[in-house]
Amino acid sequence: MRTCVIFNPAAKGDKARRFRRHLDAFAAECAVKLTGAIGDARRLAAEAVKEGFETIVAAGGDGTVNEVLNGLGDVPEGFEKARLAVLPLGTVNVFARELGLRLKLRAAWQIIQAGREMRIDLPAIKCVDCKTAVSSAPTNTGHSSQGRRDASPTLERRYFAQMAGAGLDSRAVELVEWQMKKRIGPLAYVLAGLKAMRIAPCQITASGGGHSVCGQLVLVGNGLRYGGEFRLFPKADLHDGLMDVCVFPRVNWLTLLRCAPSLLVRGTAPESLTECFQTPTLTVTAIGAMPLQADGELIGHLPATFSVEKSKLRIVVP
Repeated sequence: MRTCVIFNPAAKGDKARRFRRHLDAFAAECAVKLTGAIGDARRLAAEAVKEGFETIVAAGGDGTVNEVLNGLGDVPEGFEKARLAVLPLGTVNVFARELGLRLKLRAAWQIIQAGREMRIDLPAIKCVDCKTAVSSAPTNTGHSSQGRRDASPTLERRYFAQMAGAGLDSRAVELVEWQMKKRIGPLAYVLAGLKAMRIAPCQITASGGGHSVCGQLVLVGNGLRYGGEFRLFPKADLHDGLMDVCVFPRVNWLTLLRCAPSLLVRGTAPESLTECFQTPTLTVTAIGAMPLQADGELIGHLPATFSVEKSKLRIVVP
């Protein structure tokens, strides 16, 4: 199959540096398109589908994966014409971990070359300002979104691969500093989260599947994992046609202290501190302004509606 690699040169770490050193070798096997600004991976992925490439490789972190995924969705019948592959070069690589991909460059590339395909569910969001995230902070693609703001709010569908959230985590994504992320990796999100704790929480309501739950943090999962190896969606299945919703009624210092031992030892949150349910559709609203993130990228503001298409996404797996 014809393969096109969408590479984010701002991706952090040794894997990305090794990939840069071997660009000529990769280019001999497939086409390589480099991103230069926010939105480029999405545009280049759409171009690659139109050019007839059948495997589109997102070479970067979860933000690059999200852009490439949406590029496939921008083309009519794009998810049938092409499949997504992931070369995990980012900071956390949650989706790659969910799929059981090898995180070492050579091993990951061998999986892509083998080309084993699986279909998984594909969730989507409609929310305000999907096209232009309201933060001026750099995104996980490594490119600044400063100054990109529509004159009036728009509604757009945005796909996500792994998870989305509103509350403390979306505020942390909003506040994370790109240079700090380059220096200390995932700890940059911890520092941004501590800053976000100083902002008064909003009341958020998640409604779907016969449930309506209020809280200060709402997380929506397609797979099991959140933020790396944390398993906040224990019932999640990439093939069941359902999204898993995890709501924290309160998010304060006491909540963090009570969650920390369970998260660090078992990788899960205490059941007593969350309310969870599954649903094929979801509406999330907030009292007050609340940013929304998907796959670690700011995509807009609440209110938002979620849906999922069963077995829609073709993905290369081990």
